[in-house]
Amino acid sequence: MSYFMTHLHSGWHVDQAILVEEDRVVCIRFGHDHDPECMAMDEALYGVSEKVSNFAILYLVDVTEVPDFTKMYELYDQCTLMFFYRNKHIMIDLGTGNNNKINWAVTDKQELIDIIETVYRGASKGRGLVVAPKDYSTRHKY
Repeated sequence: MSYFMTHLHSGWHVDQAILVEEDRVVCIRFGHDHDPECMAMDEALYGVSEKVSNFAILYLVDVTEVPDFTKMYELYDQCTLMFFYRNKHIMIDLGTGNNNKINWAVTDKQELIDIIETVYRGASKGRGLVVAPKDYSTRHKY
């Protein structure tokens, strides 16, 4: 599914995507296009892209091709989803302790729409940290 979505092929393109968009949330999936977890996330992102097009725009970045942001955003996971609004990084409290990004594949389309909509509503009100509609702290039970 990643072939149908917009890829950003350089650090400059990533910066421009974040800078230029004024009215919508910029969602960027950082990861590897060949990774199964990223493929599952890409499929979900592609499935919701039309439904969230009024308030969000989705991009994919292969960190092998564009390693510029690896240290800055601590992109050490297989698949990472980050949100930006009006050139500002929007943090999301998922209950996991890491408020900067989602670092697992969200494959449920409705769940993904809810997260993106929550980020948009909070960011448009000027909040830099939004609370996710679901608590993910018990996602990994041991």
